[in-house]
Amino acid sequence: MIKELLTGKKAVLFDLDGTLVDSMWMWKQIDIEFLGQYGYECPDNLQKEIEGMSFSETAVYFKEQFEIPLTLDEIKACWTQMSIDKYRYEVPLKTGALEFLQYCKDHGIRTGIATSNGRDMVDAVIESLNIGEYLQVITTACEVQRGKPEPDIYLEVAKRLGVDPSECLVFEDIPAGIMAGKRAGMTVIAVEDDFSKWMKEEKISLSDGFINDYFELL
Repeated sequence: MIKELLTGKKAVLFDLDGTLVDSMWMWKQIDIEFLGQYGYECPDNLQKEIEGMSFSETAVYFKEQFEIPLTLDEIKACWTQMSIDKYRYEVPLKTGALEFLQYCKDHGIRTGIATSNGRDMVDAVIESLNIGEYLQVITTACEVQRGKPEPDIYLEVAKRLGVDPSECLVFEDIPAGIMAGKRAGMTVIAVEDDFSKWMKEEKISLSDGFINDYFELL
C-alpha cells in the first residue's frame, strides 16, 4: 500500500514543477517563446537535456547551446518575467495536494520544497496558491553545490528541517529528481504528470512508489 510509505516519516519533501503544482506545460511554452525570439525551434529533447539542472545551470546551457546574446543574469531575468504572471494566474496545485498538505500539518509532519527554480518564481506561486502556511523550508538548487540528480538539495532541506534523511519522504516527477532523493537516502514516491508520461516506467523503476494524485495517500 502506498500509504505505508508515510509510516515513521517526520518530513515530506516536494519538488515544485510537475510535482506539487501543475506547471510543466508552462515551461515548455516559455522555452518555445524564448528560443523563437532568437530564431530557434525548441528541440524535442530539450527537457531531457536540462532535467535536474538548477536555474543558473539551465541559463548556462541555453547561452552556450543556442548562443543567446544575453548575459546569464539577463536570461534568468527574462525567464522570471515570463513565468511569474503564469505562476500567479494559471498554475494550479496538483490534484489532492492541498488536502495532503493539510494532512501533514494536522499530523505534525514537517514539509519542505526542493526546486530547481529561482526563488522569485517559487514565492510567486506559493503566494498565489496561499500555501505558505504549510511549508517550513524552501530551498532552490542555486543554494547548493550540485543540482539533481545529485542529492545536495534534498540533504540541505532535511538539514534545515532538522530531520534525518531516512525519516524523509520525497515526491518527484522526473527521473533526475527521483535519483536525487534516493541518493540522499530517502524514500521517494514518483508523481504522475502529463509532461513526463513517456518516462512513467523509468519513474516507477527508480522510485519506491507511484501515485496518480495525492488523494491516494489520504
